[in-house]
Amino acid sequence: MAEVRFKGRIILLVSVVVLVFTGIGIRLAFLHLKPAEWVLEPIEEGRMFETKPMGSRGRIVDRNGEILAMDLAAYHVYVDPKYISEHGDAAEVSHYLSDEFRIPEIEIEDKLSQTNRQYVRVKKFVPGHRLKRFKRRAFGVEYTVPDPIEGSETNVYLRGVGLEEAPIRNYPKGPLMAHVVGFANQEGQGSAGIEQRMDEVLRGKEGHLISKKDGRRHEIYSARIVDIQPEDGATVMLTLDQQLQYVVEKTVEKTCRDFNAKAAWAVVQHVRTGEILAMASFPTYDLNRYAKAPVEWRRNRAISFNYEPGSTMKAAVVASALDQNIVKEDDVFDCENGYWVYGGKSLRDSHGEGELSVADIIKVSSNIGTAKIALEMGNQLVYDSLKKFQFGNRLNIGIPGEEGGIFYSPKHWSKISITRIGMGHEIGVTALQIVSMMSAIAYNGVQMQPMLIKKVTAPDGTVIEENKPEVLGRPLKPATARRMQQMLARVVMEEGGTGSKARVEGYTVAGKTGTAQKIRPREEGGGYYQKNFTSSFVGFLPVESPEIAIIVVADDPGEYTDSGRKIKYYGGTVCGPAFKEIAEFAVRYLRIAPEGNRIYVAGPDE
Repeated sequence: MAEVRFKGRIILLVSVVVLVFTGIGIRLAFLHLKPAEWVLEPIEEGRMFETKPMGSRGRIVDRNGEILAMDLAAYHVYVDPKYISEHGDAAEVSHYLSDEFRIPEIEIEDKLSQTNRQYVRVKKFVPGHRLKRFKRRAFGVEYTVPDPIEGSETNVYLRGVGLEEAPIRNYPKGPLMAHVVGFANQEGQGSAGIEQRMDEVLRGKEGHLISKKDGRRHEIYSARIVDIQPEDGATVMLTLDQQLQYVVEKTVEKTCRDFNAKAAWAVVQHVRTGEILAMASFPTYDLNRYAKAPVEWRRNRAISFNYEPGSTMKAAVVASALDQNIVKEDDVFDCENGYWVYGGKSLRDSHGEGELSVADIIKVSSNIGTAKIALEMGNQLVYDSLKKFQFGNRLNIGIPGEEGGIFYSPKHWSKISITRIGMGHEIGVTALQIVSMMSAIAYNGVQMQPMLIKKVTAPDGTVIEENKPEVLGRPLKPATARRMQQMLARVVMEEGGTGSKARVEGYTVAGKTGTAQKIRPREEGGGYYQKNFTSSFVGFLPVESPEIAIIVVADDPGEYTDSGRKIKYYGGTVCGPAFKEIAEFAVRYLRIAPEGNRIYVAGPDE
């Protein structure tokens, strides 16, 4: 009887166990085959991930395709303090990351102590080539120890350490073309130069990816829900030429150092297209270290520095007087032996002259002679004529920071203003404006729109934008411009001309010197400094068929003698030789024959 009861209990117990496991099995089957929403939701949320990758920033290249700016693979090195505290080795992570990145170990330990966080950056924007010892693995990285102790591990698995893609902007040429190219900040936003002006087309387009990941945090490609690929930015091609730019940059630096100038800058323009072939300013800076450069060094003086041009302005005034038939080149003016009083104020020439023809007034750069020509024209005609050359207006070169100069209307002039404006005082200009004016004379009275951007190309090769030569204005009749070309050639090619140091062997050069006293700020009493000057030379060649115009400007050059007299500051002395050095290279490199036959100016694909 007892045995029967015992067997009954066993059967009952087995039945209960079977029923329990059957229930569990049914429940598991139900959960796996048809789980409830409340079960699926947290699981799916844990497996889902969403990212918005950004396309690479586009390249900036010179007219020949040489890369000036590009994105470089880089990464943020980060740690997951929470994961490391549960599954990793904090001491090992601190030790190896400290050694690799030269970061005090205590700093990394402090980051790892934040165990409530899952993402803390250790090092930002590390170039890919500096991470060769790191290899990504699930939940961490494999690190190759550089100098392992004998018997120790050569490869260490650092759990909780990650590499996050974060491209950085790289400028392979360093300081070359710095003021034109500009830079993008660490957030990838253009902040100066072409980088800023063309930020919209250079910036890559954002993608969108929604997908699932497996237990090792790897994406399940077949489970992608949204897959919009990012797009890289466009390539911007400049009109600048790397080789010519290099020579111009070295020349302005040498000028600055040789003549103790505070700064120097230069522009080279192709007169028939308006293309800027070189634009340089010194001091300069390395684009890869832009944050360490003083703000003043980052200034593109060729377009942003307003200065009184001095005698280079005489070319525009005299050309306009000839164009309006106010004077003829053989008309004679009394230059008062270098001293003249008008409107109660005296005006001097550096070298006293008696009677001079209009052509000779340009050749020897007579202030008094030019002032008398301007008086013949009258206030309104002088103003209108200079406005035709776009003085007082921005030329819209296409990069930030361009100034329009300072040129007030005649109603704001004093009685003597007309005599000063004619010789380049009481008017503010940029170097770009002066070289554009000289290019107009060189191109038979046609002023071309200055151009820095040649074309913009999408990643697939489609041309988004292509700039063609555009006429800005016609300030002079062709016949007047041709006569002015010959008169300006005398400045350089004849003895007694102020620009003789700008001669280029085998070529006929035309140009004009400029030396202007610098304005004294109002807080210092106003007026002009007696021994501080802005010196310049602007010209073009070859005169027979002009191809290129060049301007060189130096801010406050010169040396002081023991007696306190300042020397070596005149435009012809300081900037004439720099013009010559640039021109000698340019005619060889661009293959410009002495008679002006153009063999090469544009890129090799044209």
